[in-house]
Amino acid sequence: MLDNPFFSTILLGTIAYIAIIFMLRISGKRTLAKWNSFDFVVTIAFGSILSSILLSTKDSFGTGILGFALLVLFQYILTWVAVRSTWVQKLVKAEPALLLYQGKLRHDVLKRERVSEGEVLAALRASGVSAIEDADAVVLETDGSFSVIQKINNSSASALKDVREFDRASLRVS
Repeated sequence: MLDNPFFSTILLGTIAYIAIIFMLRISGKRTLAKWNSFDFVVTIAFGSILSSILLSTKDSFGTGILGFALLVLFQYILTWVAVRSTWVQKLVKAEPALLLYQGKLRHDVLKRERVSEGEVLAALRASGVSAIEDADAVVLETDGSFSVIQKINNSSASALKDVREFDRASLRVS
C-alpha cells in the first residue's frame, strides 16, 4: 500500500498533520501568537518540512517530525529566555514605533518604518476614527499591526512606555 505514492502521501500527510497539531497544542499559545521575525522563520520552516514529508520519495517522515519537534522546542526556549531577558527580547523583537502623535503624522517615522500614510488612515478607520485630529497616537506594533489610541492619559501614558520616540517624563515626542 505504501508503494502507491498517492496513498503514501495521504497517509503520511494525515499523520504529519496530526503530529503538528499535537506539538503545537502542547507547546502553548505563544507558538501561534502574532508573528515577529523569528515566528515568521519558524512558520516558513514548518511549511518546508511538511512539504518534504509529503513530497519526498525517501524516508523523510521521521526526520520531518523530528524537525517539527526541534522547531517547536527552539520556539519554546527562545520565548522562555526572551521573557526573562531584556537583551534577548530586544534581539528577537523590534520596538513599537510612534507613527502619529496628537493628530499629526510623523513622516520621518513613516519613512523609516516603510509605512504609507494610507495604511495609517486605514488603521484609524478600522478603529472607528474618522478624523486624524481625533487620534492622540497610532503605534506600529512589533508584529506589524497598528494600535490606535484616541485619548492619551496625560498623567502617565504607561501603555506607551516601550514605544520608540515617546518620552514618558514629559509626555512628548522626541
